[in-house]
Amino acid sequence: MRLLIRPPKILRRLYKKSVWRINPASPTLYLTFDDGPIPELTPWVLDTLKHYNISATFFCVGENLLKYPEIAQRITNEGHLIGNHTFNHLKGWKSKNDAYLNNIEKCNSLSESKLFRPPYGRLKISQYKKLKDNYKIVFWDVLTHDYDKNISKEKCLKNSIKYTRNGSIIVFHDNKKAELKLKYALPAYIEHFLKLNYKFAVIN
Repeated sequence: MRLLIRPPKILRRLYKKSVWRINPASPTLYLTFDDGPIPELTPWVLDTLKHYNISATFFCVGENLLKYPEIAQRITNEGHLIGNHTFNHLKGWKSKNDAYLNNIEKCNSLSESKLFRPPYGRLKISQYKKLKDNYKIVFWDVLTHDYDKNISKEKCLKNSIKYTRNGSIIVFHDNKKAELKLKYALPAYIEHFLKLNYKFAVIN
């Protein structure tokens, strides 16, 4: 099965007011982490980012923000940004519009962010049209597949490096399914691009 590391061009055309990649003035990458925060993994991610003195954007699930406010506070205290990933990690394609939009607003009562990423990258056109004027909808340029049990941790790292380019938005996950590959790939990925004089920044 061919992995979709970079999203198809048709999606970029359909959701053209969304953010897929950024055009920075100097070599810059944008690390993002989806699905947290959770105590089993998010503190390790924060420790890693702190070790390398870099910033990232965390697209958080509202119910996790509610459960672990101290981790959410640490994210912002350490200079990172929080984005909205719905309250219950809903799949837009399978959700009625009103329920989906209400779930986003429920998360926003905790995240207080105008950054939004749809879980699974799945969003109906009708939902997109309702959201695009009130949120900065952030997709990605590189999907690491750190959650995918069918690829090795080495392949996860190799693909992530191969497809990264200046301005890439990269998706890792701070969830339990991703733990093994994340802990292997994230430090090596960061070190690789720091050696190439890239910096890492949040998505504003």
